[in-house]
Amino acid sequence: MPKFALKALWLENDLAIAVDQVVAKNRSPLTHYFFWPRDDAWEQLKAELESKTWISEVDRIELLNRATELINYWQNGGRNRPISEAQAQFPDILIGGNS
Repeated sequence: MPKFALKALWLENDLAIAVDQVVAKNRSPLTHYFFWPRDDAWEQLKAELESKTWISEVDRIELLNRATELINYWQNGGRNRPISEAQAQFPDILIGGNS
């Protein structure tokens, strides 16, 4: 059974979110990055996940809920905090960036 995981790029003016498929301990990109707030990353991610009909509704909902939490954290001041704090807050999300 495939598992999925979010990854994010923590940028100065944007938050980029993508999904990887996880098999064993290996990650493979499943989607490209969607940028918030430049675009409506959540809606784009939702549409992309819905287009992959082999992803269960439960998995889609879990990914979208977690993406919502990350977006809310970023826009409510998290973007001005050290990236290490975001990594500690969201240990299940692979977060990289330039801060």
